[in-house]
Amino acid sequence: MPRDRQNYNSSGPGTQSNDGTRQLLQWGGSMLGAGLLAALLLVTVLGGLTHTGASTNTGWFALIVALMCIPFGSLLLALGVAKWARNRRLR
Repeated sequence: MPRDRQNYNSSGPGTQSNDGTRQLLQWGGSMLGAGLLAALLLVTVLGGLTHTGASTNTGWFALIVALMCIPFGSLLLALGVAKWARNRRLR
């Protein structure tokens, strides 16, 4: 077995795994939070939504941000939680 692969698979007690789980959780939570904040601002401060879309230009911008950040942030957060659960199970 190659040396680098052996070191990757052998994580004993007390070693910290650096597989990107923390970054996935941080970025996923940040993006989801930004999307929810944009949606909240859209509904409360930026003119709200009608059946044809947002009422103001900044409302449209908030709608675009919310529609980009909420799905992608949710997927990143779900992947981070899955990796965290897997790492916890393997310990």
